[in-house]
Amino acid sequence: MADEKNNQIDEQVKKVVIANLQGLSPDLRMHIGSAGEFSREELIDNVEKETDVGNKIVEIQLNFLRSLKEGIFYGKNIADNEA
Repeated sequence: MADEKNNQIDEQVKKVVIANLQGLSPDLRMHIGSAGEFSREELIDNVEKETDVGNKIVEIQLNFLRSLKEGIFYGKNIADNEA
């Protein structure tokens, strides 16, 4: 049962990440470290196939979303008005 729930969460995360990627310009080209340059469609494909690059994109998106949740932007915690 726990594995089923984790798989469902993973699928939900993938859907959110793919939706975010689909919102980017179709002409986008992104460099991912030493893995090379990828188009928006290649990034989506990598996320869907859960490749190393796809997993890295998911990790980056999750970190970004966690930062939004915590109210952290550019080194500021907006929720606490801290610099």
